[in-house]
Amino acid sequence: MWNCNKDAVQNPFCKSLKTAIMANLLTLLFYVEMIVVSGFSLGASGLNMNYYLLSCPLAELIVKNTVNRALQNDPTLAAGLVRMHFHDCFIEGCDGSVLIDSTKDNTAEKDSPANLSLRGYEVIDDIKEALENQCPGVVSCADILAMAARDAVFFAGGPVYDIPKGRKDGTRSKIEDTINLPAPIFNASQLIKVFGQRGFSVKDMVALSGAHTLGVARCSSFKERLTPLDPSLDSQFAKTLSKTCSAGDSAEQPFDSTRNDFDNVYFNALVSNNGVLTSDQTLYTTPQTRNIVNTYAMNQALFFLDFQQAMVKMSKLDVKERSKGEVRKNCHKIN
Repeated sequence: MWNCNKDAVQNPFCKSLKTAIMANLLTLLFYVEMIVVSGFSLGASGLNMNYYLLSCPLAELIVKNTVNRALQNDPTLAAGLVRMHFHDCFIEGCDGSVLIDSTKDNTAEKDSPANLSLRGYEVIDDIKEALENQCPGVVSCADILAMAARDAVFFAGGPVYDIPKGRKDGTRSKIEDTINLPAPIFNASQLIKVFGQRGFSVKDMVALSGAHTLGVARCSSFKERLTPLDPSLDSQFAKTLSKTCSAGDSAEQPFDSTRNDFDNVYFNALVSNNGVLTSDQTLYTTPQTRNIVNTYAMNQALFFLDFQQAMVKMSKLDVKERSKGEVRKNCHKIN
């Protein structure tokens, strides 16, 4: 065995060993530097799971803790955060445009009739304030919303999944763009078309519709099913919906019996013809989507798997990266 201590430095083998070690160390340092420059620090390769690892290492923890506290105080906010993320991504991509306030010169997305019932803005504001105190001007509102929706799913009992970060905030928010949101009166063919235009498969669309396992619908979005009576609606459930609507258009009806729990009960409701919206029940009455609904109703684990994959895909819709966007100081205003 060679002993390469300080007394053996002139040994040819020891010289070669020292040279090899130094070469390997330099190679290792080169790759570490490449990782830092290309992803962890600057996110130069685009979206990255570790985008804030060096620039704001506590970002993920701050988002999680804030969402957790908010849901402990008001569990219904889980539905609000998930819905807000969906409405953001479907209009101009996941760029935080749904958070921007209207001005005297512009009516923003959030004031569209389709968005008036969105909830959870205060949670996003709390997260943004905490992050600005920790690492000013680093974490975008678009990333905050995407992470908050992810964590809301988890704290409501849903699947654990991660999303890449690095979205920049958009500088456009116009009410007319919300015409592209799927409507509650859409049938399956219309849903398949509008989701398909965004790159989603039929399975993705049904899985994302499963987000209705959380939250409620207002009477104004389903009352057209009551007069005349929608034949796809269970007669007893129709009485429940009619009773809800007797309190007015703003009266709320849970999508399923576990409105604050992320589970597969929503799909079981569809199988029983207890879907609240036309766009819900059509998933079961249409042959092209019925088998997927049946599968999710019987297999919650598979629904969770497909849902998280579809959510990751949605979180990458038309994102603005680097110079194509900004990091807003205030999520409600363009810089």
